[in-house]
Amino acid sequence: MDLLLWRHAEAVDGFPDQARELTERGEKQARKVADWLEKNRPKRLKVLVSPTVRTRQTASAFTDTFDIVTALGTDAEVAHLIAASGWPDGNGACLIVGHQPSLGRLAALLLSGAEADWTIKKGALWWFSNRVRDGESQTVLRTVIAPDML
Repeated sequence: MDLLLWRHAEAVDGFPDQARELTERGEKQARKVADWLEKNRPKRLKVLVSPTVRTRQTASAFTDTFDIVTALGTDAEVAHLIAASGWPDGNGACLIVGHQPSLGRLAALLLSGAEADWTIKKGALWWFSNRVRDGESQTVLRTVIAPDML
């Protein structure tokens, strides 16, 4: 299975938090990563998005076909992300467009075996794969893409 974690692009400050929109810079960040993702996307990719405006706008730079999942909101826990994606036993690939700190905590868990407060930069995409070698499940970090590097 492939699991892609995409933090929403830069958004305006303000209230209510759920309604914050992308800035002009954030729109550019989302388009850059979406262009890269379109060229490199895994097959059978399902896209799951937090219900916030900024995550929906980020995802929309890539596709209009996504599922809004309430459990992926700003207060999501790592367990919510794992359950929604089906990691590591799901079929195909799953892209989650979400928030800090849950995305960073999930990245830490996948790579180190323990949740920790790792930071995923705004607009960045982390791509993980799961494989089984000699009967042991392994997590592989395939790539990290930051919009300012594209």
